[in-house]
Amino acid sequence: MARTSFWDIIEHTLEKVGTPLSAKEIWERANQLGTIGDFATTGKTPWATIAAYCYTDINKNGDNSIIIQTSERPAQFFLRRLDIQKVQKSREPEVANIEKSETKRFSERDLHPILVAYAFGDNHFKANLKTIFHENSLKATKGQNEWLHPDLVGAYFPFQDYKTETLELQNHLSITSIKLFSFELKISLGFGNLRQSYFQAVSNSSWANEGYLVTLNFDSDPSFKDEVRRLNNAFGVGVIKLNPENIFESEILFPSKITPEIDWDTVNRLASENTDFNTFLKLITEDCKLSKVKSQYDNVLKIEEVPKYVKDKGIKGAM
Repeated sequence: MARTSFWDIIEHTLEKVGTPLSAKEIWERANQLGTIGDFATTGKTPWATIAAYCYTDINKNGDNSIIIQTSERPAQFFLRRLDIQKVQKSREPEVANIEKSETKRFSERDLHPILVAYAFGDNHFKANLKTIFHENSLKATKGQNEWLHPDLVGAYFPFQDYKTETLELQNHLSITSIKLFSFELKISLGFGNLRQSYFQAVSNSSWANEGYLVTLNFDSDPSFKDEVRRLNNAFGVGVIKLNPENIFESEILFPSKITPEIDWDTVNRLASENTDFNTFLKLITEDCKLSKVKSQYDNVLKIEEVPKYVKDKGIKGAM
């Protein structure tokens, strides 16, 4: 008996769901509905292969293709032989039940501790992070403080990387190797929320040496990645994809543009508007005086504690 192939997965899943899907959604639905059969793969992104199958069929066979592309952003595919409107109507209850079961049980703030652990242990950052609670900001006219505060801020201290003599010379020359970071967190990032999320990060990270948009789920559509690349080239905010299975294998998909000078006017406004940010500055000042990190930033989970935390919170990225 022939084993299940990629084509079997694509056709059977689209037929059963009865609505256009992206390549990643085809893979996810196949796992949920059982149309994956006995298929096995060692690849980490099987949806990329599904997308390649669909694009190849469309480009090679034209009007005789099995698959049609119904939208571009995100790229969604369907079976040419099916009547989209008729099948969609008959499958609405089934699709609604699937979507209901996928409702996230964790919040964006549940992701904070794993980002804190990642940034603390990652060689690029080596940073201590602090959560900025927006509700602790001063009340203002609607829209005045919108997109002003990042979700987390961080500081890298050079105390362990530089000799005492080097640090003392920097002090005499009124320069510093301390770096300040800004992080905006989203559970998922796709075409539906990309621009709002990205420009939110642009707005609330302009003061820092490096600013990042961080997400658990990143749309695998190649055209989506190209759009993020364009935004990154134009505005400089980096993008990090968290890996909940091994947080220390999280990836900087696009690096942040490094800004040598801190925007002190914005820093001062943030400190005036939000008590958490004000406290963050005080913690940095205290540690600089001691030349040691002694202050209480967000708690850093031990390496062995991270998997349990992820499991207990039900945090799971799209596979």
